[in-house]
Amino acid sequence: MSPYINRPVPDAYQYFPLNEPPIGSYMGHAKVNTEDKTIPALFRPLSMRGMDFKNRIFVAPMCQYSAVNGHATDWHFVHVGGFATGGAGAICMEATAVVPEGRVAPEDVGLWADSQVEPLRRIVDFCHAQGTKIGIQLAHAGRKASVHAPWIQRRASRGTPNTAAADENGWPDNVLGPSDLSFSKTYPSPKAMTKQDMDVVVQAFVSAVERCKSAGFDFIEIHAAHGYLLHSFVSPLSNVRNDQYGGQPLENRLRFPLRVIKACRDAWEKPLWVRISAYDWAEGPEQDELGTWKQWGIEQSKIYVGEMQKMGIDLVDASSGGNWVDQEIPLKHGYQVHFAEALKQAHPSLVISTVGLITDPLEANSYIESGKADVISLARVLLRTPHWPLLAANELGVTVKPANQYERAWY
Repeated sequence: MSPYINRPVPDAYQYFPLNEPPIGSYMGHAKVNTEDKTIPALFRPLSMRGMDFKNRIFVAPMCQYSAVNGHATDWHFVHVGGFATGGAGAICMEATAVVPEGRVAPEDVGLWADSQVEPLRRIVDFCHAQGTKIGIQLAHAGRKASVHAPWIQRRASRGTPNTAAADENGWPDNVLGPSDLSFSKTYPSPKAMTKQDMDVVVQAFVSAVERCKSAGFDFIEIHAAHGYLLHSFVSPLSNVRNDQYGGQPLENRLRFPLRVIKACRDAWEKPLWVRISAYDWAEGPEQDELGTWKQWGIEQSKIYVGEMQKMGIDLVDASSGGNWVDQEIPLKHGYQVHFAEALKQAHPSLVISTVGLITDPLEANSYIESGKADVISLARVLLRTPHWPLLAANELGVTVKPANQYERAWY
């Protein structure tokens, strides 16, 4: 074959020019070693369960509130597809509800029905054609379900409830949590879950995993952060049950989330990730002088993550907050890195991701170089600058592969 033919991606569903190496790959050597210290840490490849990720800049899940009855739309195709052409090492699609009542807002993506697979498969196929790994975050919103999309809430008059009422396509009378404690007075009043409710949710996660296989995803992330169902179970602020699934004993509060995680691990052979909130950011200590757990925090998180690692979890993404309405978070660049660092020190063989207002390439690279984290997950900065990985490479003084069609902007 002539070297001057614009070769296609093999076996793609339509014609796409082949990028060699894949978009976002370091171009300094013919073969890149994962431990090559001459390459900035952001652009060293990473392997999980035999799956190779071309760099360590991952796209964090970002809810778009743009689905129709849980079905992804062309908005999602364009939104996610842009990251696939921008050089990210992996893309994690937004929180995707495993049951209808597990959505945050009525317009969330879901995977509770077979008909929801095909729109996702289309997105997956496009990302694969661009040489980018893509996964999805499976979720249940718990007591923070049935609320308005954020821009709808911002436009509402002061004091308007966050709750999406039945005539606003919500389900305020079918919101579940570990206990009957609302997130705030403007959120729905949840019902405490029964053991039968828990069985239903576990099976819903497993069924969603099977649909992920059909869609062709490379990895799954379980959403156990930000005050949603699994996070609300582990925190003593939101879980005041008096059975084996709650109360002061940490083992009890971990029981249901670990059951969900294990069921997903048993059903899924590819990389499985979990996003956690490592701290509730409520007033006072994590544990008082009498040994009473007052809120969720990093010490309990270390134990939680240790149990996940025993189950074969491949990556933990260390976020924080979302479970206490009066939380006070000292927002700044990398404000959650110390949580990732603590988890990495406690579990050095586990891949740890850090996330949260990370924008500066030099600092992002330093977090990996110094061993505080293995992966950087980005969100808002990628909304502003979808080609952030290529800009980061320029700032770090190296060359990575842009899309063939965009080379003229970079060389």
